[in-house]
Amino acid sequence: MTPPMPWTAPVPPAVDGPTVGPDRPMLEGYLRWQRFVLLNVCAGLTGEQLARRPLASTSLSLLGLVRHLTKVERTWLRIRIAGEDVPPFFDLALGKDHDFEATDPDRAAEDFAAYLDECRAADAAVRERSFEDTCTVHGREVLSLRMVYVHLIGEYARHNGHADLLREAIDGVTDR
Repeated sequence: MTPPMPWTAPVPPAVDGPTVGPDRPMLEGYLRWQRFVLLNVCAGLTGEQLARRPLASTSLSLLGLVRHLTKVERTWLRIRIAGEDVPPFFDLALGKDHDFEATDPDRAAEDFAAYLDECRAADAAVRERSFEDTCTVHGREVLSLRMVYVHLIGEYARHNGHADLLREAIDGVTDR
């Protein structure tokens, strides 16, 4: 009997968005594209490969990045902007870097599903909000939803750069 094939991260559906026009559709589209880039860099890798920390200079892994961005989506869009009464994605008692540190290759499929669910929930939570709606961060900084989108796009761009380097170190792939 042939052993079952290990789970591999699926290829995400392509996304597109406007490049001219009002801020909101462009920023929402660009955030969707950044999410796509992360998933596309991970596509085709097994849970073991995703959890691997291939660069000696860092403890980053692709699975850790997926888990971190799951936390980021919930924190910024659902908790801070929408004010939803949902717990942080990871218990803060586990440590602020639990998302990066507690990766389990056997849970990779569940972590990816949680990420996709969180992105959908985050989008739904802010769909009817104004770009002028604000949140307070650490009791002092006020940010509009527009600025939160800019922040998230920057966070994804930084981490997608990390993801590119990690993917290349794992299997040499550079064209995702």
